Amino acid sequence: MAPSAVPVDGFAHIEEEDFGRTAKRIKLKAAPVESDAEDRDAVTIPSHPLGIRPSGNAYTASHDIKRACGPFARIPDELLITLLEGLDAQDLVRLGSTCKAFYAFTRLEELWRTLFIESPPEDFVWNGTWRSTYLRLPASHTSLVSCRNLFSDVLYRPFHCTYTPLEPYTTNIPSRNAIPRLSDLTPEEFSDSWTDQPYILTSPVKQWPIYNNWTPSTLLAKYPNVKIRAEAVDWPLNVYTAYMNNSLDESPLYLFDRAFVEKLSITVGRDDPHASYWPPTCFGEDLFSVLGAQRPDCRWMIMGPARSGSTFHKDPNATSAWNAVLTGSKYWLMFPSSPTTAPPPGVILSADASEITSPLSIAEYLLSFHALARRTPGCREAICYAGEVLHVPSGWFHLVLNLDESLALTQNFVPRRHVADVLRFLRDTGDQASGFKDEVTDPYKLFVEKLGEEAPEVLAEGLKELKKQDGAKVVARSEKWEQLVQKDDAEGGGGGFFFGFGGDSDEEVP
Repeated sequence: MAPSAVPVDGFAHIEEEDFGRTAKRIKLKAAPVESDAEDRDAVTIPSHPLGIRPSGNAYTASHDIKRACGPFARIPDELLITLLEGLDAQDLVRLGSTCKAFYAFTRLEELWRTLFIESPPEDFVWNGTWRSTYLRLPASHTSLVSCRNLFSDVLYRPFHCTYTPLEPYTTNIPSRNAIPRLSDLTPEEFSDSWTDQPYILTSPVKQWPIYNNWTPSTLLAKYPNVKIRAEAVDWPLNVYTAYMNNSLDESPLYLFDRAFVEKLSITVGRDDPHASYWPPTCFGEDLFSVLGAQRPDCRWMIMGPARSGSTFHKDPNATSAWNAVLTGSKYWLMFPSSPTTAPPPGVILSADASEITSPLSIAEYLLSFHALARRTPGCREAICYAGEVLHVPSGWFHLVLNLDESLALTQNFVPRRHVADVLRFLRDTGDQASGFKDEVTDPYKLFVEKLGEEAPEVLAEGLKELKKQDGAKVVARSEKWEQLVQKDDAEGGGGGFFFGFGGDSDEEVP
């Protein structure tokens, strides 16, 4: 077969018989979804287009091309990638021309994604990969060189996560974990019983004028040149759509635009006859609305391809949220949060709970921790389909995965039952408040003032609950101290306080 592209980077184009979509396939064992599913059939993953294999294969290989890289051969792959992050595009291209191993390492998409985001080119055309787009190489000018006998988990992992089927992890939800599905709720029922529980409403979205009229295709046709926010980039909708339809990113860019109402010139509200949509009535009043023009960001349009989504996070400012799916479907994995509960398996929470670190992509998380997460007490799961709305209670951790191309709207709000939680967050962690305009220097004071003017009885109720929560914390700390003292007495510690340095005892002081 004749080559289908011209050579670039000093290498000849690899022939399609050796690589491409007809490449041979390898078998990999999928991580078990449930403890009793260890006999699940192996999933089929295509061969890496460069022939790279996981590092474990090196133990039985007769040759490893990285060993020919001189002193660089001794550098761990993770450190090598860190060093490459300091190079510009031309240096990466030149280094990639020196040998096959460096060719493979310098083509890692994450390197080119970072270069693109740091200095995005003007008037670019999406060419299928970050590297090709940054270098302005059309698909017909893209070459592939066989890098067989290169073994690297760092290079293979993103490819493996991109092609691993995720359906086994989002289906067969245990009944104990299933998020309830309700046809509707009254505001009174929501306030009395559901403010602290996730649930899915199956009907409200279908009453919106934009339902069945807003899809990725219809938005593209009407607003092709409107710039929207997709994580760290602002792209015209036609460029993002091209990316969405032609990308093999492990973690695809997720459109998450907070200014879509203004950009698309639509109106929102139950009382406006020209409104495109409105919040479901069951959630009742949104008490952040008392802030008027000074309220923090509260609504977003969300769009992305299959496998895009959000790793574990909490919604900002201790707010609750609803998420309405217009097209496609979303898998939700959720956990409650409290001072006495641990974060979800695989998630790291800083000591002051100000930072949530989920060091893995969504696919990696499902491969590595899903079985454990599914068995963890408090776990809740569901698939939310087009026309449905999912309620996210204040403070809940949640991971969201698009099962197919999806368009959704979401809004954060403050229900009456969670006013004290928002007051506590703004008072104690005001430096973590997000979405407020720069002129708002004291969100707590602003919320207290505005709520006192608009709904004084709600403010009084919230402050009373906040004081109660503060008292409960003091009691809890006191009880903890008493337990430590009693333990010390029981162990012959002399009945009370002990002060010492590390060398004074073999045991650490609690």
